[in-house]
Amino acid sequence: MSTLTLDSILNPKPLEVARHITQDQADTVHFTDFKLSDSLKSRLTAAGFVKPTPVQAGAIPPALEGEDILATASTGTGKTLSFLVPMIERLEDISKPSTKHHKEPILALILLPTRELAMQVLENFHKVCPTTKHDAVLVCGGLSENNQIEELKRGPRVVVATPGRLEDFLRRKAIRLDEVDMLVLDEVDRMLDMGFLPAIRRIVGSLPKDRQTMCYSATLDANIREIVKEYVHKPVRVEIGSTSKPSDRVELRAYMVMQDQKLAQLDKMLAEEEGTFIVFARTKHGSDRIARKLEKLGHATEVIHGDRSQSQRSAALKRFAEGKARVLVATDVAARGIDISHIAHVVNYDLPNGSDDFVHRIGRTGRAGNKGVATTFVTPLEKNDARKLERELKIQFQWTEADKNLAKEERNQPLDLGKHEVKDIGDLLALETRSWKGEGSPAQQHGKPAAAPHRPKGKGGSGKGRPHSGPRSHGGGRGGNGHGGGSNNGRPASRRRRTH
Repeated sequence: MSTLTLDSILNPKPLEVARHITQDQADTVHFTDFKLSDSLKSRLTAAGFVKPTPVQAGAIPPALEGEDILATASTGTGKTLSFLVPMIERLEDISKPSTKHHKEPILALILLPTRELAMQVLENFHKVCPTTKHDAVLVCGGLSENNQIEELKRGPRVVVATPGRLEDFLRRKAIRLDEVDMLVLDEVDRMLDMGFLPAIRRIVGSLPKDRQTMCYSATLDANIREIVKEYVHKPVRVEIGSTSKPSDRVELRAYMVMQDQKLAQLDKMLAEEEGTFIVFARTKHGSDRIARKLEKLGHATEVIHGDRSQSQRSAALKRFAEGKARVLVATDVAARGIDISHIAHVVNYDLPNGSDDFVHRIGRTGRAGNKGVATTFVTPLEKNDARKLERELKIQFQWTEADKNLAKEERNQPLDLGKHEVKDIGDLLALETRSWKGEGSPAQQHGKPAAAPHRPKGKGGSGKGRPHSGPRSHGGGRGGNGHGGGSNNGRPASRRRRTH
């Protein structure tokens, strides 16, 4: 591993073994120092991108030289721009067809594990290229196939996709990828965890072998390294920070609190602390309940989990990102899928299922050079689990005992039968039904549509559990699939770099 000077950052040696760039070194570089067109430099400045993050400073220069990239970096380090900038520069070097009837082939493919991540990548592309609306399209499950097919018929040069539907469209011959010049595999470790390896292999098998490939992973163990080497050719290695522990920019707190006082502790934090909050719950039902109770306490709250439709999740994220909701309650389905830079607090309302989930959860704060706070609620029975997290991740919580006088949450109160006439079992069931409907309907509590708690099951999937001393289930789900389409057209011979 090498520590680089400013000159070696901007002028990478070919096939360098490893590039490790610190924040101090990255601070000496500006986007205007890179070998980019004046037009792209101006758009980056207009979009507010002035100084690159370490992963951007490490990956962009060799990528501009056409080298394959294999990067390990923790979440929130700016990976998206590190591959979009060289990709956009490459596309601007390639002349467009002279007629509207000559449709271009797909030249760049970005594969990601979830539709949330794919949507955020597309949003960043449009932020840097605001006038090329139809040059990049989204291809993923959970959204209309017909709309995506129509967008693909317009001849985009960039496809941002999740593996499942993209493979489905390839199988149906609805898309051609035989002219792809640049492939990005983002969050490779996450895609492997989700079982996408067979789909990835079939997709990559349909691409030209002389493409440029950029791979990103939070971890790079022997298994991932063995798989990735199939796709990259003598890659430049970029290593940024620790990939197996929380960012140093995040303050780690732990509250010893009783289960029925967690809600009051969270309410107290919302009253005393500033900024936005993401609250992680273990189950989908639990996240709905917490969101409902927070709304009742006067906190503008949104919720996302695997049972929510894509339109509901998108609307919730938009309201949260725009500051219309201060709190976002989520299951782990959102831990790797949210890229919002201003999140001040992450609260582990329920302990995560393992150290990886913990790292990815709190990676939602302390992003883009900002500081953040991650608070974990620990019940007396969970103290050993929390201590295990400290040992595994080599971290130290700031431990605090919650106020013993916090209000206790009232749950599952017995029905007072003295107020009702119960003649038979049918009357009792009717009372139970009325009680359930009254307690569970946001429309009755908050004057809102009742669609959120009553939603069809299926598309979100369910998470995974692990053996534990107490009952523990895991709500959450996966992102979508992917699909797309294109046409065939030649490229300048100079774009063909090598055969491997």
